[in-house]
Amino acid sequence: MKILLFGKNGQVGWELQRSLAPLGELVALDHDSKELCGDFTNLSGLADTVRTVAPDVIVNAAAHTAVDKAESEPELARTINAAAPGVLAQEAARANAWLVHYSTDYVFDGSGDRPWLEKDAPAPLNVYGATKLEGEQLIMQSGCRHLIFRTSWVYGTRGGNFAKTMLRLAQERDSLKVINDQFGAPTGAELLADITAHAIRAARQQPELSGLYHAVAAGETSWHGYASFVIDYVRRSGVPLKVSPEAIEPVSTSAFPTPAKRPHNSRMVTAKIQHAFGMQLPQWQNGVTRMLTELLE
Repeated sequence: MKILLFGKNGQVGWELQRSLAPLGELVALDHDSKELCGDFTNLSGLADTVRTVAPDVIVNAAAHTAVDKAESEPELARTINAAAPGVLAQEAARANAWLVHYSTDYVFDGSGDRPWLEKDAPAPLNVYGATKLEGEQLIMQSGCRHLIFRTSWVYGTRGGNFAKTMLRLAQERDSLKVINDQFGAPTGAELLADITAHAIRAARQQPELSGLYHAVAAGETSWHGYASFVIDYVRRSGVPLKVSPEAIEPVSTSAFPTPAKRPHNSRMVTAKIQHAFGMQLPQWQNGVTRMLTELLE
C-alpha cells in the first residue's frame, strides 16, 4: 500500500507519520516540500502530486486552523479547507484511491447540550466552520471512497496547545480566568493518528465503511475543567506554580470577545465509529495525562 500524507508537520500530521508508517510506503509532504507540491493554495500542483505518486490512500492533515484569522481572510480559508480537499477528492475518485480527511465540531452551531450525531444538520457560526463544512460536502460529492473524521479540541505534545498555555500562565500569574460555558472533549493528535491507521486497515477490506464519523476522546469537560485538571496534575507532580486552585476563576465566553464566534456545545456522539471499526475511545483525561507526563520529563 502506498500512502500520500499532506500536512506532515502539523500536530496530527506529525503523529500520522508514526502511525501510518507500518501500513506501507509513506510519502509525507508539507506546504513547503520541494520535489512534490504540498501547498494547498496551488490546486493544480496538488492534482499533479497525486497523479505522480499514484497512492492507494491520501491522508489530508493540512488545514487553515487559525479560527479568528479566517474571519479576515475567508478566501484563503476556503481555498485550503474546501477547494483543496475537493481537488484531492476528485483525484482520489479518478485513481480509485481512498481519501482520509479531518473536519471539526465547528460545522455545528453549538446550541443545546445534547451531543451531536453525524446526521444532525450543520449550521456553522464562523468562516472556519463554513469552509470545513464545504470541504466535507465536496468530498462526498466527488464519489471517492472516503473517511471523514470530525474531531474537536485537538492537542499534541508537539507545538503549542491549551494545556501548555495554562501551565505557563499558572507559573506567571496569581489568578486565571478560564471559560466555563463551552463543552467538549480534549482529543490527542496521537489518538487521532492511531484511529486513522486502524480505520484505513479496516476500510481497505470493507469498502462499505466509507463515510463520515465523529472521532473524539470519551467524556466531556469545559475549558475551565480542562485547565483545572492540567494545573492540579502539574502541581501534584511537584512543579511550583504561582496560581492557587481557588484562583482559577470560571467566566463566560463573553469575557473573551473574539472575531469568530465559538460553539458552546462541542460534544459529539462516537457510537458510529466505535461500532464500525470495533474500537473503544479512551477518556480524555488519559491522553492529557500522557501528554503532561511527556512535557514534565
